[in-house]
Amino acid sequence: MKLDADPAAVNPCRVFRVVRGIGAGEEALITARGPEVGMQKTTRRIEQTEQIDAVAKPIRKMVGRMVRPRPVRNLLSGVFLGHPLHPGLTDVTIGAWGMAAVLDAIGGRDAEPAADLLMKVGVAGAVPTALSGLNDWSDTHGPELRVGWIHALANSTALSLHVASLVMRARGDRRTGRILGGAGMGVLAVGAYLGGHLSFVRGVGVNRTAWQQGPAEWTAVLDDDLVEGEPVRVDADGTPILVYRYEGRAYALAAMCGHMGGPLDEGTFADGCVTCPWHASTFRLADGGVTRGPASAPQPCFETRVRDGRIEVRVPRAGGGERADLVRTRRGMVHSAT
Repeated sequence: MKLDADPAAVNPCRVFRVVRGIGAGEEALITARGPEVGMQKTTRRIEQTEQIDAVAKPIRKMVGRMVRPRPVRNLLSGVFLGHPLHPGLTDVTIGAWGMAAVLDAIGGRDAEPAADLLMKVGVAGAVPTALSGLNDWSDTHGPELRVGWIHALANSTALSLHVASLVMRARGDRRTGRILGGAGMGVLAVGAYLGGHLSFVRGVGVNRTAWQQGPAEWTAVLDDDLVEGEPVRVDADGTPILVYRYEGRAYALAAMCGHMGGPLDEGTFADGCVTCPWHASTFRLADGGVTRGPASAPQPCFETRVRDGRIEVRVPRAGGGERADLVRTRRGMVHSAT
């Protein structure tokens, strides 16, 4: 993790320190936080409870083996969407169970069939939601691993309660079914809170290159003596860029893997692709497209040319030149172009 500014200048009310060796070799910015209450305090305790690792790590390893095949990894990571699959699927289950709870509370007898149908939709949707969530969780470490494990337990409990609710409804005991469904929604709310914490506080699933821009104009980054097959990491307008010569041509991608920030310049190269050394996300050198998850968003790519014995790079221009999956202007806007 690279700090582009003095952390204390970002928020002088907090104390910052950089700790190395967190997760898969990245640096972590640890803050001395202000007062925390309720679920914030509980979540922080979960993050710090290392005893969870004894159970969570073996299961993470098992899940990692299950999702290793490329088709499975790409599907559960949301490569076909261009962003993680899990968040969208959660809306199906939460929405269906939430509406079922509303109908149970105020819908009366006429709404019972609809409530039961929504309950079934939620249960069916919970399966792919859980699978995609486990896929994402299998790449986490430390605090994210622990919170993710409790998040999974809460959601599994909520699923069990909703299944039990359906069983009681089928037996004609709707009162017990409603109670079980209500309890399931309560547990689901806890799981949803932890999921939000993982995404918006810990940044799990966030594209690490989202705020990188790169040079809008041609910028020289190194001499044109780049050896075929030897990756070089350069800096262009504050953006780390991987430059690699393949079959006589120089290619340039953002050097930080969008999945979790792995150093692509330390990865492996084969068949016109680079594979991240941390979680094996694989990108095409030609356009940054993902050929293997867990990364789901294309890696930002840059145009290259040689002028006066120097290799120059720039952000692709919309509407011309090489194919540009991501065109980022200096204002940070993103456009699609071909």
